[in-house]
Amino acid sequence: MCLAAGVDFIDLDECARRGVVVANSGSVFSADVADHAVGLLIDVLRRVSAAERFVRRGLWPVQGGHPLGSKIGGRRVGIIGLGNIGSQIAKRLQALGCIVCYNSRTPKDSVPYRYFTNVHDLAVESDVLVVACALNKATRHIVGKDVLEALGKDGVVVNIGRGANVDQAELVRALKEGRIAGAGLDVFENEPGAPGELFCMDNVVMTPHVAVFTAESMSDLRDHVVANLEAFFSGQPLLTPVLPHSPVN
Repeated sequence: MCLAAGVDFIDLDECARRGVVVANSGSVFSADVADHAVGLLIDVLRRVSAAERFVRRGLWPVQGGHPLGSKIGGRRVGIIGLGNIGSQIAKRLQALGCIVCYNSRTPKDSVPYRYFTNVHDLAVESDVLVVACALNKATRHIVGKDVLEALGKDGVVVNIGRGANVDQAELVRALKEGRIAGAGLDVFENEPGAPGELFCMDNVVMTPHVAVFTAESMSDLRDHVVANLEAFFSGQPLLTPVLPHSPVN
């Protein structure tokens, strides 16, 4: 039983060969991660954390006004991965007046958002990229130098997927050189820890891989794990089975 949605650290093919069934957290964390993703984006665009530091350091009466933030509504947001989490992010951003488009393995007939067959083209037509896909061979460094350049100097990256979905070294370079405008990051390539170069950047908001963690989600996860175990030991189908090559997130 995997206590997360992502199963990139489990060899699903080998499990299948050995007859080992695998279950994950399903959609237990989806709403909380979606909330966190939107929170990161709002923080980056409206400079919430930077403004808080400005006040706490006593700079307000000394320097006067804080630099202006940017509006949320009207932003073109490209979501990479429109699974449980990506879909909930899309709904929240649409409610805030954003224009949502997406990339995934296949188009979703049930959603009204514009579909892009590749991430580069998605980035060209986006002001913000939200990474919400699973990590596998196809999605490792799916956001690299070419995608960041396509996103452009006014673009923002939000990553609540896995750290290795983004080429972290290229992201750091793009931020240092002003080739993108900012980033909201809950995940990193080499956890625990984040690149030291980002610590002094007010246009970067970082959290320590906590998007899934709320008191409510932990309680829901406990119940979900118990239900999966009860199903397994009673010979019933698992609630949230994960098969080789099945989409997650």
